[in-house]
Amino acid sequence: MPSILAVVYWAFAGLAVIASAMCITRRNPLASALWLVQTLFCVAVLFTILHAPFIGVLQVLVYAGAIMVLFLFVIMLLNLGRSSGDLKGLVACAVGTVLGVGLLLDLRPIAHAGPPDAIMLPAGALDSMLVHQGVVGSVAGPLFDSYLVPFEITSLLLTAAIVGAVVLAKRKL
Repeated sequence: MPSILAVVYWAFAGLAVIASAMCITRRNPLASALWLVQTLFCVAVLFTILHAPFIGVLQVLVYAGAIMVLFLFVIMLLNLGRSSGDLKGLVACAVGTVLGVGLLLDLRPIAHAGPPDAIMLPAGALDSMLVHQGVVGSVAGPLFDSYLVPFEITSLLLTAAIVGAVVLAKRKL
């Protein structure tokens, strides 16, 4: 009999898959954004179940909080109007289904192979990092040392994407 954590994990994993499918099949951008928030909350619960509560909290604060507020601000700023229906056309759904099945068939051998050895840490390495730096320090250290430039480039790309979306949607600013 599976443990209660396994049941909760698979329930939220299934809910995340359903919510992400609803996100990409909605025609209304506001509905898509709200389904994306649901997906991000489910992923945060999955992180918490996998004993990574700090990453789960970051998932909620950064993605479901800040980034989605930014997306909703842009959606409301653009005022794209109402669409006739909420589901995309039959052709788009068929193409998405074929691509999704192809991706699942392509990923099937990877799921049985297990994790690659290159990402495995030596025994006790993570424990010693957590003892000396704490959870926040072990995440913040590499973020601000090794990955500072990619982090800043990502923020600039998000800003450029928002400016581009506003310029394309509102020709008469």
